[in-house]
Amino acid sequence: MTTQSVLVLGAGSWGTALALALARKQNTVYLWDINSDLIKDLKTEKTNTRYIPGIPFPENLIPVESIDQVPAGTKMFVNTVPCHGLRSSLQLLKSFSNVHVCIACKGFEPGTQKFNHQVVEEELPESSVAILSGPSFAKEVGAGLPTAVTIAAKDLAVAQLFADLFHSDVFRIYTHNDVIGAQVGGAVKNVMAIAAGIADGLGFGANTRSALVTRGLAEIMRLGLAMGAKQETFMGLAGLGDLVLTCTDNQSRNRSLGLLLAEGLSIQEASDKIGQAIEGLKTAVEVGELAKKYEIEMPITEQVNNVLQSKCSPREAVQNLLAREPKAEM
Repeated sequence: MTTQSVLVLGAGSWGTALALALARKQNTVYLWDINSDLIKDLKTEKTNTRYIPGIPFPENLIPVESIDQVPAGTKMFVNTVPCHGLRSSLQLLKSFSNVHVCIACKGFEPGTQKFNHQVVEEELPESSVAILSGPSFAKEVGAGLPTAVTIAAKDLAVAQLFADLFHSDVFRIYTHNDVIGAQVGGAVKNVMAIAAGIADGLGFGANTRSALVTRGLAEIMRLGLAMGAKQETFMGLAGLGDLVLTCTDNQSRNRSLGLLLAEGLSIQEASDKIGQAIEGLKTAVEVGELAKKYEIEMPITEQVNNVLQSKCSPREAVQNLLAREPKAEM
């Protein structure tokens, strides 16, 4: 087994989980975060008590307060920084040459609606880029529970490079070349999870949840195909797999947000209670803009935005969806 030096950017729950997965394969893994106090805690406690408590760091997982502490010859980078901070975090890597970057955050760049791979191509034009997506809760990956994900890249050789880096007996990697589909699926499912949380929080039951997941997939596919994705991608891990997971399990921050909004909490109160980045909050706005740009109907996304922008209550949003005129399913 070939081992490498790897830098993981972002020491939240997902970054820590991926760093642990990489360290278990005997790579030398450096873990950086913009929050230097967090990094100091990780170095002292040798675990991430804030985000993934109870899982000790092996000696080859090294928290660093500065990118300068990472060996200059490092080529492999995994970026879990939320989309709104992705561009600035990539700028920290410009002193490295011929790098390979795997993006593991889900969403679009706020304001521009650019894909994450496009942001990498703009900031690090000499690099190669891959996208990691799929049904993967951080705590389970961190604990070493069996998980399967997708790594997509325009060049399958790049996807395979990261597949070889990550793949283990408990972290199974599938590869493909549909970077658009992988990112649309990973981003929009967070919006659908907010809707599923709202519906469940209001007590609408399993039938409603099933309908939301199914019609949510239809919205994801509609947007993805308009943007150039392959339809079959949405039947895989980055599409249906991720959507089902995040809409049905309370480990999902986006689903949890919906549940709390249904209880009557404000967005700020719900966000404070969850205590971590909720990607769907920003993604919903960007997906709404993309729906307008591509002139496609995304009624669930529209109602989620109505709730987030205080245009209607969670109950009114669900009623608005149910009141839509009957139409052909396909």
